[in-house]
Amino acid sequence: MTGNIGFETRRKRVERIPLLESEPRTIGELFRQAASKYKNPTALNYKLGDKWVPISSEQMLERAENIALGLYELGLRKGDRIAILSANSPDWTLTDAGCQMIGIIDVPIYTTLASESVKYILNDAGVRILFLQNGEAYERIKEVLNECPSVEKIVFFDSRAQKLESSLFISELETFGKNLKTAQPDLLRDLEEAVRSDDLATLIYTSGTTGEPKGVMLTHSNILSNVIDAVEKFDLSEREIPLSVLPLSHVFERSAMYTYIFNGMSVYYAESIEKVPDNLQEVKPTIFVGVPRIFEKVYLKAKERAATESSLKGKIFDWAIRVAKDYAMKIEKKESIPFILSIKHSIADKLVFSKFRAFFGGRLKYCITGGAALSDEIYLIFNGAGVRIMQGYGLTETSPVVSTNNPIENKLGTVGKPIRNVQVRIASDGEIEVVGPNVMLGYYNKPEATREAFTEDGWFKTGDIGEIDEEGFLKITDRKKELFKTSGGKYIAPAPIEQKIKASIYVNQVVLVGNERKFPAALVVPNFDALKHYAESNRIEFSSKADLCQNKKIIEFIQSEIDALTTDLSRYEKIKRIALLDKEFTVEGGELTPTLKIKRRVIEEKYRDVIDKIYREAEKS
Repeated sequence: MTGNIGFETRRKRVERIPLLESEPRTIGELFRQAASKYKNPTALNYKLGDKWVPISSEQMLERAENIALGLYELGLRKGDRIAILSANSPDWTLTDAGCQMIGIIDVPIYTTLASESVKYILNDAGVRILFLQNGEAYERIKEVLNECPSVEKIVFFDSRAQKLESSLFISELETFGKNLKTAQPDLLRDLEEAVRSDDLATLIYTSGTTGEPKGVMLTHSNILSNVIDAVEKFDLSEREIPLSVLPLSHVFERSAMYTYIFNGMSVYYAESIEKVPDNLQEVKPTIFVGVPRIFEKVYLKAKERAATESSLKGKIFDWAIRVAKDYAMKIEKKESIPFILSIKHSIADKLVFSKFRAFFGGRLKYCITGGAALSDEIYLIFNGAGVRIMQGYGLTETSPVVSTNNPIENKLGTVGKPIRNVQVRIASDGEIEVVGPNVMLGYYNKPEATREAFTEDGWFKTGDIGEIDEEGFLKITDRKKELFKTSGGKYIAPAPIEQKIKASIYVNQVVLVGNERKFPAALVVPNFDALKHYAESNRIEFSSKADLCQNKKIIEFIQSEIDALTTDLSRYEKIKRIALLDKEFTVEGGELTPTLKIKRRVIEEKYRDVIDKIYREAEKS
């Protein structure tokens, strides 16, 4: 196994204090211990037609063993690499488990990645076997596979895919493994014993807001330390019902999946993003892990629905939201709830809040969010409405959790305190630096990038700017690389300002621009459903989205919305001009990463003419 050269002189090794008496040494052991301890008849659940089909702990373990030995039969050995390009499913999890049992390194690939990016990852990682969801996935990337010489075979999860000369179905792979197990009953035990906790478990390629993707090298102990330490203060049991929504190629969801399995929970895989609302009603989860964008959309959709049904319903909704925020703020400050506020909250609960909870199935204990900043506004609204959200912070390079709010310690505007065994410090320039057993080995095949990622004394440099308050809570203020400077020399952190603007029902997406310009401006993708309703109510004629974006009255209206939401900004931070865009930023369009982070450089280049026009017109006026 090559590619980890250069990290040893940088990464600070941390001695981890065990939390459990018999902690698993490897991820393979995690699956084995969970199956032995819980014997859960509904460990993994997927939708087939209109029915949920369960896979028991015993079946989960047996299938994972067969996949492991099936890969061995194909010639793969400890340290070899396979890749998984598929939506979430039990097959995804079982393939991962099989690899982890015998030390095969798996490389998850986002289903939304462009074929050229898929090619880069397959070649950089030296992938030998590619697991694909179905024939459609193959059709999307087949042209680049000829340029991936290391790939020997394709394994399809879907048995309906058209068979290729060098392909097989996962059911066939499992049969190979089953036969080998019969022929050599001691082989699997020997292979598992050869896997060590500090062996590489996975290569996860960063989505790359700048430059080409980097393969983050995570060991078994990196990931297991996070699985155990990150939930130390959460009240979890085998009775919990999680719905898996975020892609398993995202380290956040993958770590969460290990946590579910290790604690004996019954996991349900959402059918698709479009089906999530239906699946929430069917499964009625007690735990929901999601990115902030999910909660933003739920709120904006509810607000939009109330506003369009009638003026009265819109006013009632707005009143209820104010009550939710006031109520949540009292709890946040640990103050007693005034009697009148309690009455208001009870009324608002019947009229509005109960519908929020019903959307998530009505049984949620709490939601856990990360991957991007959650605005204080959304936090207060949902917590005030009885949907408990706890925000954490982490990176792919930290397996991923660095800090998290929890049921015991929770604070508005922060991402919680560092988890057990993880230390955080703030550098002189404000950058957050981390050390702990969760920190990666380094970047695969990139010793120089690895050296740059660590300080001289071995702390990982996150690239985020933040601060630690007097109580030890961590607050993120911005990405170090995203800060920009106006021509007047003032530094601006765009993310917090964008969060404020997104509180408007009429704003879907927003990106601040203004590096080396006289003032900051904004590119805004409107919420067209709400904006069309506004235009019709105000007798503004239009024939298309582009018409709305060019209409002077609409532009002035959106500008007024932004002005109202950013009154507390310093003068140099104020948004002086905006441009409305009629096309949403997407992963497919290249403006977003697979984890829905904004690629600022791509957007600034793609909309260079629009940005230049903003500042030209400003000079004329």
